[in-house]
Amino acid sequence: MDSFWIQGAIGAIHVISFVYDIVTLPVYLVLQRPWKRRQDARRVKAKIVKKDEAQVTYRTIEPPREVHVKMLQANISTLENMFNYVAKTHSTKRCLGTRQILSEEDEVQPNGRVFKKYNMGDYKWKNFIEVERLASSFGRGLREYGQNPGTNIVIFAETRAEWMIAAHGCFKQNMRIVTVYATLGDEGVAHCINETEVTAVITTHDLLPKFKSLLDKTPNIKTIIYMDDQLRKTETSGFKEDVTLIPFSQVIRSGADSKFEGVPPVASDIAIIMYTSGSTGTPKGVLLSHNNLIATMKGFCDVVPIYPDDVLLGFLPLAHVFELLAESVCLLTGVPIGYSTPLTLIDTSSKIRKGCKGDATVLKPTCMTTVPLILDRITKGINDKVNAGSPFQKALFNFCYNYKVKWCAQGYQTPVIDKLVFKKVAKLMGGKVRIMMSGGAPLAPDTHEQIKVCLCVDLVQGYGLTETTSGATVMDYRDMSYGRVGAPLTMCDIRLVNWEEGNYRVTNKPYPQGEIVIGGDSVSLGYYKLPSKTKEDFFEEDGKRWFQTGDIGEMHADGVLKIIDRKKDLVKLQAGEYVSLGKVESELKTCPIVENICVYGDPSKQYTVALIVPNPKHMEDLAAKYGIVSRSFEELCTSPVLEKAVIKEIEDHGRKCKLQKFEIPAAITLCKEVWSPDMGLVTAAFKLKRKDIQDKYQHDINRMYAS
Repeated sequence: MDSFWIQGAIGAIHVISFVYDIVTLPVYLVLQRPWKRRQDARRVKAKIVKKDEAQVTYRTIEPPREVHVKMLQANISTLENMFNYVAKTHSTKRCLGTRQILSEEDEVQPNGRVFKKYNMGDYKWKNFIEVERLASSFGRGLREYGQNPGTNIVIFAETRAEWMIAAHGCFKQNMRIVTVYATLGDEGVAHCINETEVTAVITTHDLLPKFKSLLDKTPNIKTIIYMDDQLRKTETSGFKEDVTLIPFSQVIRSGADSKFEGVPPVASDIAIIMYTSGSTGTPKGVLLSHNNLIATMKGFCDVVPIYPDDVLLGFLPLAHVFELLAESVCLLTGVPIGYSTPLTLIDTSSKIRKGCKGDATVLKPTCMTTVPLILDRITKGINDKVNAGSPFQKALFNFCYNYKVKWCAQGYQTPVIDKLVFKKVAKLMGGKVRIMMSGGAPLAPDTHEQIKVCLCVDLVQGYGLTETTSGATVMDYRDMSYGRVGAPLTMCDIRLVNWEEGNYRVTNKPYPQGEIVIGGDSVSLGYYKLPSKTKEDFFEEDGKRWFQTGDIGEMHADGVLKIIDRKKDLVKLQAGEYVSLGKVESELKTCPIVENICVYGDPSKQYTVALIVPNPKHMEDLAAKYGIVSRSFEELCTSPVLEKAVIKEIEDHGRKCKLQKFEIPAAITLCKEVWSPDMGLVTAAFKLKRKDIQDKYQHDINRMYAS
């Protein structure tokens, strides 16, 4: 009876919407000009500039835009003169904002447990002139404490305003910053510090205790500068006696009265030694010059629309090249950056006290940088909420979703349905976000579509690497397709080169395919102290520096790139089929039961297997379906019944994602531990460390193939 009623109600809504469409279509046609949107989306964005049987090179046909032209006119060639320029241009405009933590309080949970939560206030802002003065003082303060121009200095800190102030202080004295992920394990941190021979580290109150054990492995460290905590006094006892600990604020005070002059860098000077998070072995230090960074900033300004009232929510690691460049573009264009953390981001975040607002609600950002991992979690959260509703609510949501997808594909916007349904979902991120930029890993097409539809935003993904200073391609925000990464930026060329072993050739039909090679001003000078690896991956040609990425791409007729594989991710099974492990993982990660996944393929076998970290909530729901109750998560992961049930879920989801039968794992192991950078199974950017995962779970891999 219920399902009959629901079908009848949805049928009636179909009829109403059909009548509404007929009545309003002429109005929307005139006001929205959908043909123009379709034209913009389909226009050709890059042309071939060089071609033969083995390779083809593409270059954008888009001209430099206003900000790029202004940078050329103002002769901006380093981050130091960039910041001097913006301090004069934007002067008293808001620049960097930090949310005030008023107190930490005990909050009793329904189950009786007590959690510590923050009672939070408003954002406190520093304007451009204030930030420039603080950076100048910090740079001079470093000189007062014995740091010389041209030396390396490590920033090992979470993303916050002081990170940016410290970095620009270093640039003003031509000191090279060494960026180290806050989530990197002790061995990785020690490697980065020792290899760069630094004597000083800039860190935070929360990370400082790590140095009690780290200092034994890093004998060169003589000075630690720590950023203060808003609530607690920093404990500075118990460290090695020959190491001086100095508060961040004291360095600024010392620099404010200092007689040291600034030492401006030149474009070819190294600005950053940025350590990649190392998905294969030890992290590598990538040498990024001021010229590299300025080049990518010009490229980003040519494709991302920026408006005077924009505000960026900054919470990704600044040790990641993508976040650093996105925030640098904000500084350049006068966009205020309000800082956040995953613990305080939204109203339901783990450190937000009941009745208190999350950072996004208070800041109301218009722009956000993000990574696929976070977007996958948001879509799973939306799906969970929809599935928890009544059958009618679920059917209504699906109708609205499909209705919006249909009209958006034709170039229309759907203001009425957005206002009634989707704007409520968009309030999760403050309600004003208009553009999200995704980088760091491939974004699954399903996730891409769902975020655009449900959050009412333009979601653009880009492609780049630390070795290319994040610059390579960025999607046009008007592009209506999914699964592609955009056309070449204005400061680089994209080349496809035949990879015979994988049958990827530029002569393939319908689109040329091959290894992606990037050439231009954004390409790094190479790896720090690794001359042979630099020679292997980089080369000079046509007056340009080029980097061989190891990624496989295909270029579509409109000059837009699609990443289709990675050399290291490609496995040829016994029957001769090629499986792209990364592609399969990207698709299966969108399955609700999957928190994380590593697919493994043995070339001597006919099928792949998978190691899966399951979502605890969905595991409990699945267990209840099979009558398994009152079991711990660990017990659920070892249940043969649930293993079979998860395989079924994976198969169904894989078919829905149009994966081939041989691509879908035939056997799985449910892993009880969440993979974190501390365990050494994922990088600080949460990319899989395949070799380390394989070594840890070799026994399970053998078992899966034996079964």
